[in-house]
Amino acid sequence: MPCALTQGYNLDCRFNYGGVREIYVIEFENVTAITETAGVISAITKASTKTFKKYNLIAHTAEADEALAASREMGTLTNKQTIKFPINKMTTAVRNELLLLAQNRLIFVFVDENGTGWMYGRDYGLMLDTSANKTGRLLADRNGYELAFSGDERNLAYEVNSTALGTLTT
Repeated sequence: MPCALTQGYNLDCRFNYGGVREIYVIEFENVTAITETAGVISAITKASTKTFKKYNLIAHTAEADEALAASREMGTLTNKQTIKFPINKMTTAVRNELLLLAQNRLIFVFVDENGTGWMYGRDYGLMLDTSANKTGRLLADRNGYELAFSGDERNLAYEVNSTALGTLTT
């Protein structure tokens, strides 16, 4: 029996922007419940006193990717989610936070340049793959960190509605 298609697709207005505006991150184990309907998250319950940490980003430097992979032989679908972003200026405080990020499974919520929130890592969490610390050579080069997180998930990213976005840091 086939999986029934539910809609077609029409071209939309050319009012769409690429990029990531801001990122929120929390330890996977500190999210205790998620309310989701039809791919949209309307509530995120966090462990007592735990909140998402907000990472303000340099404009036009962060990206989030998904790669849906299908296996005809196995009859499976998997989804590789990746988030990459830099943090300018090498400091001890950032170094110490990077070590904590590297030791955890993480859930990310990011807001794209269209103002839409998306959750990565809901099923299993994302983990730090690489952190490149660079001083640069020239005065105008980046001094800081380039981070890449990824994880394999069962589903594509979930949209996070504005109500749920408003509760991330409370």
